[in-house]
Amino acid sequence: MDQNKVANFLFEVGTLRNMRRMQSQILPEATDTIASHSFEVAIIGMILAKEENADENKILKMCLFHDLAEARLGDANFIHKFYVKADEEKALQDQVSDTPIAEEIMKIIEEYEAHETKEAIIAKDADLLDQILVQSATIKTEADKKLWNENSAKGLQSKTAKEVARALSETNPLSWVYKMAK
Repeated sequence: MDQNKVANFLFEVGTLRNMRRMQSQILPEATDTIASHSFEVAIIGMILAKEENADENKILKMCLFHDLAEARLGDANFIHKFYVKADEEKALQDQVSDTPIAEEIMKIIEEYEAHETKEAIIAKDADLLDQILVQSATIKTEADKKLWNENSAKGLQSKTAKEVARALSETNPLSWVYKMAK
């Protein structure tokens, strides 16, 4: 194994902490990065995996790596995706080639993209729930928040994800702080 390739891969992964997600084009208050998004998606995925009795390890890997190719392609928001074609598979393959995790990552992302297994569905639900989470904390008007959350929730498939989406829509993003202050 080429340790220099591994080092370069790790440096490239580190660039994700500097890359803001493109939702900021529409939601300027949203300041999350691709790395912070993947971290939150992994936590959400772990919770959903437990509740849905799914393979937690597989879901965690899908959640952590689902946007890795964006280090090379950038983050295309839903508007960009109408116009821009990106070769995510090639980008990912070039990124992980000659690393000890290449085969596993390619396989896990192929499964995630196919969106057919319970784990892939749950990982995608986690991705959508993170979007609702960000929107709930950044959209100012209740009418816009309601519309945006409803649109994001349309893609949810698991029972638990739908329940969490409802709770996110009904909960004040600062209620956890207020409860501490009592």
